[in-house]
Amino acid sequence: MADPPPMTLSIDQDKSALRAQLRARRDAFVAGDPVSIATPDVFRERLAPDSVVASYFPIGSEADPVHLVRAAIACGCRLALPFVVDRAAPIRFLAWEPNAPLTAGPFGLQQPDAGSAELSPDMILTPLVGFDARLNRLGQGAAHYDRAFARFGDAWRVGVAWSVQEVPAIPADVWDVPLHAIITEKGMTWHNEA
Repeated sequence: MADPPPMTLSIDQDKSALRAQLRARRDAFVAGDPVSIATPDVFRERLAPDSVVASYFPIGSEADPVHLVRAAIACGCRLALPFVVDRAAPIRFLAWEPNAPLTAGPFGLQQPDAGSAELSPDMILTPLVGFDARLNRLGQGAAHYDRAFARFGDAWRVGVAWSVQEVPAIPADVWDVPLHAIITEKGMTWHNEA
């Protein structure tokens, strides 16, 4: 009797299983009290006064971009945070000033008030579930950032993660947009042409 054909997984199934593994790895890493994400010189060189840097407040064990945000503030950049209504609606980046109040959004997000001005980011700092050396990213699965990357095609896309979130290859869909750079506690990887 012949062996049954090997079981194959769809990209969605691959990504779902990988997300679960990487979240567990990330949680364990953070439980060990990792060092913070520093601000690389290459990142500082990309900042310009009055440019808009979209950041985020970390949820759970996501890497905290606080030092990157402080560098942006010191350079005179304007800040924006993601504003999400639900899984289907596109992400919007709304103006935010440090220490301004935030409202609770879906998925555990802390976001600006819905009436805040919408900004067009020059740089988008994005949390990651996983990444690979080709700067492909694995997000939460709602495609919020994929759609934002398509909408703001000129923005410099920077993933912020822990080094333990790197894998040999991220399964990619045709709509997945690679990052320009990834910053971890070990440093920064980027495409020179970006």
